[in-house]
Amino acid sequence: MDDNFDDYFTEEAPDEQPVQHQETEQEREEREIKEATIERRGYTVKLTLALIIVAMALFLGWWMWQHYFKPYRVSQEKGWIMNVSYEGTLFKTYEGGMISEGYIEDTLVAMHTDFQFSIPTDSLARKAIRLQGNGQRVVVTYNEYKGKVLWRGDSRHVITKIEPDSDLVKSNPYKQQQPAQPDEPGKKK
Repeated sequence: MDDNFDDYFTEEAPDEQPVQHQETEQEREEREIKEATIERRGYTVKLTLALIIVAMALFLGWWMWQHYFKPYRVSQEKGWIMNVSYEGTLFKTYEGGMISEGYIEDTLVAMHTDFQFSIPTDSLARKAIRLQGNGQRVVVTYNEYKGKVLWRGDSRHVITKIEPDSDLVKSNPYKQQQPAQPDEPGKKK
């Protein structure tokens, strides 16, 4: 091997120290301004990014509330409840269907359940089961949402109240109405 090279690891460090450049007052001010500007720029970028993320999170929260949790429409539907079932894989909910009054009056359309809804409570479900298929017209009050949530049911229509219709003349279109009794000749009205 050839040992004709300088070994920098075994030699002593030179005693000479490099001459430091003396900073003038103007150079020092420029350096400080440059350092401060770099830090501030990093701060504004971080602040802007944080504000954008917060704004996006607020918008997403507002959109989800509008779409899934705020009722889009509160309305009523009159008709006959045809089926009520307990459905679901992970979240079991009561689902139902009814024939609305306007749909039954249209003679050109075959009858099927045209209004599907979800029932959120057991007490409303029991009431719907009692009124199901007995020929009594009901008034269903419901909230309509823009989107479905798993635990609320499979429909965007969620029942809030079920009442039998107070108009008994139209309550069952399939039953024959009782004929009026003829007046007796000796009675006065």
